[in-house]
Amino acid sequence: MRLVEFRITRFQFARDRVIGDSQVRADDVNIAALELIADTGEVGLGFIQTLFFPLPDQAEIERVFSSEVWPSIEGQPPAGLVHRVARPRGGNQRGYTLPFHEALQVALWDLAAKEVKLPLHRLLGSRRDKVRAYASGLDFHLTDDDFRAFFAHADSIGYSAFKIKVGSPDFAWDLHRLDLLKKTVRPGALVMIDANEAWGAKEALTKLEAIHRAGHELLWVEDPILRNDYEGLRLLRDQTPWTLINSGEYLDASGKVRLMQAGGTDILNVHGQVTDVMRIGWLAADLGIPVSLGNTFLEVGIHAACALPEVEWLEYSFQNFDHLVDQPIEIRDGWAYAPDRPGHGLVLSETARRDWSRPKLPPRMDIGEPPFNPRVKHAPTSVATRS
Repeated sequence: MRLVEFRITRFQFARDRVIGDSQVRADDVNIAALELIADTGEVGLGFIQTLFFPLPDQAEIERVFSSEVWPSIEGQPPAGLVHRVARPRGGNQRGYTLPFHEALQVALWDLAAKEVKLPLHRLLGSRRDKVRAYASGLDFHLTDDDFRAFFAHADSIGYSAFKIKVGSPDFAWDLHRLDLLKKTVRPGALVMIDANEAWGAKEALTKLEAIHRAGHELLWVEDPILRNDYEGLRLLRDQTPWTLINSGEYLDASGKVRLMQAGGTDILNVHGQVTDVMRIGWLAADLGIPVSLGNTFLEVGIHAACALPEVEWLEYSFQNFDHLVDQPIEIRDGWAYAPDRPGHGLVLSETARRDWSRPKLPPRMDIGEPPFNPRVKHAPTSVATRS
């Protein structure tokens, strides 16, 4: 099997709710499907994604990919590329002009698994085919009514663990949202909070103590302070025995290594680049540090989650992406299930290519209504306001 062709399809559409945290917000989905085509006819699929700004026109994405990526992979066997590492010196330490890296890894691994006719998680060494999923609202900008409707729906379909956003300049609002969640979901539910680095170390300690005194039990607090404040994170671990510190989301592989060596996290947070996630996940396992899988596009991270021995949780945030593929990842009753199909199991929908592709960057007013999201019962109507 060798790579002979690629195809890029640009998409842009409205989200069915505003997502974000204390630092950012996003109203639109800006992605492009990358399909790598082998001489056998097999196709490997990955997605190029930007959260906060549109991708350029499709022709420009194709031009950049042709210039920066394709010459180094054309004619190569996918299985020979998935572990390729550039020598990290000088000019080699640079990214692509556009965010191709994750899409490229996912598409290559898809083909490598298809070549040996295995589901990707089996190729990666899994001994299971499901992982617990928690409901994540990405909810900082939702009104209280929409917040309650979102988590009530998640609770009603079997979720028992829930993560909310905190980090408001008005700490009373953070406490209010925790109270609201407790009133909305089942008794004994597991609760996580994510501050997205909104706090300093001493501030985080003060606020976590206040949350604890208010009667809120937390499974973990995610990214409470700056990603590279390893000493501050270690301090929080030592001073807050009633909760766990989950960190590392924003760090590259070398930063994650330093974080673990410094004792700065109870749980290592990783995301969707298959090769990178497996490498750092193996090291975490060797150090006895649990791993959580953060949001990955269309939940493709389920494969690494099933393969890594220390993963207990996968984040699911109910984003309106399912229409892009023929058969999305199965998530039910608070569990995510790895497909048993060869590769990662996701195939780009021809209906989506026909109806939702946007080769040219459209004006915001022309994006139209969001695609239907079958996994969400309630459609948010407004955005929260805070003092």
